[in-house]
Amino acid sequence: MGGDVLSQAEVENLLSAMAAGGVELPGAYAGTAPASHRPREKITTYDFKRPERVGKDQMRALQTLHEGFGRNFGAALSAMLRSIVEVKLTSVDQLTYSEFVFSLENPTCFNLLKAEPLEGNLILDINPSILFPIIDRLLGGGKETSPLARRPLTEIELRLVKRITDLFLHELQHAWENVLELKLEVVRVESNPQLVQIVPPNEVVVVVSFELTLGDLRGMINLCIPYNALERISGKLSANSWSAYGKRQCTPETVAQLKNIIATSLVNIKVQLAQTTIRASELVGLRVGDIITTEKDIHSPLIVAVEGVPKFRARPGQYKGRKAVLIEGIIENPVEALGE
Repeated sequence: MGGDVLSQAEVENLLSAMAAGGVELPGAYAGTAPASHRPREKITTYDFKRPERVGKDQMRALQTLHEGFGRNFGAALSAMLRSIVEVKLTSVDQLTYSEFVFSLENPTCFNLLKAEPLEGNLILDINPSILFPIIDRLLGGGKETSPLARRPLTEIELRLVKRITDLFLHELQHAWENVLELKLEVVRVESNPQLVQIVPPNEVVVVVSFELTLGDLRGMINLCIPYNALERISGKLSANSWSAYGKRQCTPETVAQLKNIIATSLVNIKVQLAQTTIRASELVGLRVGDIITTEKDIHSPLIVAVEGVPKFRARPGQYKGRKAVLIEGIIENPVEALGE
């Protein structure tokens, strides 16, 4: 049997094929396929220290969402400081909470957030390298920057920082409107990030990082979202629900579909016959059959409004025993018609 001895790998392959019913043995060993014809299995490395629990579609959706947020927050912050501030999304990563905490400076501005209806808490970290120059601008400082302070924030500085965090939360709430209506507020502010533990150290979090540029100064703002907060809304965070910024060309099918939808839509039409003013005492004394006089000429056209927008000119009349109006013209400029 010198040349017929099977290796351990060949025995395992033969047994697995027999279990699947793909090999028939007519009483004796029929041989194995050459090693060159065996299918190769694709092996992917998996790091148990950094498990990726948030799907790629959700990560792309978070990136698209916060790219728009960065531009809006930069514009709002520039208006507040009356100086150009550029906010750029740098990364959206999955880390463990311990990796995120130990990557931060100490002391820093570590804001614990409550974001209803999301579970748990979020973290907003503002790097001191950009925070102190912003505070300096809010206090009337010029372009010259003072040496960076390595200390916790004072009470006065915390009040000024609240203006920045409130602006951040306002823009973030607006950015998330298409996904979820968030109610955001700061629970407390810490200087040492290691004193706050919103999830276990090995729990997965999504860290959204922004780079702020103020003149020659740069600094980071990090938004930390735990996985358990995103778990229940992962279905809403789909890349398919985010359209690209470029406009797509309309096809004849989409145009026809839109026409059908519009043609069957119900709209509210109102015709204003006349307008006048009376005293409250006269209004109280009105009875059935009383006549209210107006200054409107009977020959002047009536305004027909569709959903509150003036669209047609008409004159009153009667049709098949019912009060009606006859359309006589189309209003090209609704703004002018409002003054008639």
